Amino acid sequence: MKTTISILIVDDEESVRDSLYNWFIEDGYEVDCAANAKDALAKIESEKFDIILADIKMPGMDGLEMHRRIKAFDSSAIVIVMTAFASVETAVQALKDGAFDYITKPFDPDDLTHLIRNAARQISLRNENETLKNKLVTLENIEDIVGNSDGMIRVLKEVENVAPAHSSVIITGESGTGKELIARAIHSNSPRKFFPLVTVHCGALSEDLLESELFGHEKGAFTGAMFNRKGRFEMADGGTVFLDEIATISMKMQIELLRVLESKMFTRVGGNKEIKSDFRIICATNKDLKKMVAEGSFREDLYYRLNVVNINIPPLRDRKEDIPMLVTYFIKKYCTSMSRDLITIDQAALRRLEEYHFPGNVRELENMIERAIVVGNGKEIRLKDLPIETDMVSDSNDSLNELEKKYIQKTLEKFDWNISRSAKALQIDRVTLYNKIKKHQLSSPRK
Repeated sequence: MKTTISILIVDDEESVRDSLYNWFIEDGYEVDCAANAKDALAKIESEKFDIILADIKMPGMDGLEMHRRIKAFDSSAIVIVMTAFASVETAVQALKDGAFDYITKPFDPDDLTHLIRNAARQISLRNENETLKNKLVTLENIEDIVGNSDGMIRVLKEVENVAPAHSSVIITGESGTGKELIARAIHSNSPRKFFPLVTVHCGALSEDLLESELFGHEKGAFTGAMFNRKGRFEMADGGTVFLDEIATISMKMQIELLRVLESKMFTRVGGNKEIKSDFRIICATNKDLKKMVAEGSFREDLYYRLNVVNINIPPLRDRKEDIPMLVTYFIKKYCTSMSRDLITIDQAALRRLEEYHFPGNVRELENMIERAIVVGNGKEIRLKDLPIETDMVSDSNDSLNELEKKYIQKTLEKFDWNISRSAKALQIDRVTLYNKIKKHQLSSPRK
């Protein structure tokens, strides 16, 4: 097997270093050796190694401390610890600190070969993801879209493919996955990027307000209409209209929207002059529109008019490998905005985040990190700074629906059922919170 994978062997026993060196050279790897942790760290500072095999018990700095220093220097390094049977518990601790795996002495050549191949396969997948992401460097304004998981690489590739077109797009995904960020990325990389991106949150507006918001109104069209007002469709001429929570609009508005999409012509509320506007439509929803069509609550013709291209954003629980990167991003974001020195997160806190189910997805993670920075003190985020309760982690037998219900219930109780404060803490609008209270049949104990 010919490969460019590089391996560093760190062991104070010369016989072990020589044996491993010869095995891996025969397999086609690039191999280097170090007799102690100090020499190994010096090599790592000057050269990139894909895989590091480190003995735990060495004179001076032991393998565990060396592993921690390696991870601080290069979080992507794959470290495999070597240990005798008597110290397997120590090796397990290394796994908890982020080691890739461990192997016990004396080595079984087949086991060792299999372990190195697994590590090499992970490196290959990671490099492939990086290659795909590098191909997307032509995409603009995607700095806030964080993640190199397969799911997010797929989403970005779809953005790259659809952005140059003028076709309608529906972005689907659970609340908090970042649908508006994807809409902005599509617009920013389209030929319409020099014209406005106009956003309308449909779920926060009544039918009458939404009609006025989209189409505009003439002076005197209704009580309080003191002047002519352009609607969002008119403002977006040449650009893009982003309709969030499209599933919440009424049947009447569905008919009106279909007519506008077919003709790009409309009249303001209370007016009779037809206005033409050239805009692209991007919608987002966390509902199953196809199911709503089958149930008769969403027009089939509008669905197919909107659903020319569908981009589905995976929930955070399906791309947990992105959590460390997202945590780093949010720490930098909020430390900068608060004019504070950058801090880190300890391994126990990070592991808890990786175990958590995240019913609120990336938005919930962002809220947790912001809160931890505000309430925590010191140079790192610790487990006690995270608002995650034991019964809410992923080893619960509850369904996603039940986890969401519990999370909303606890938030409401925390703020004494103050809807505004609870909605702000959940980072959703009041209308969405009322809908979720109704969905989960929650009620205030004071009633």
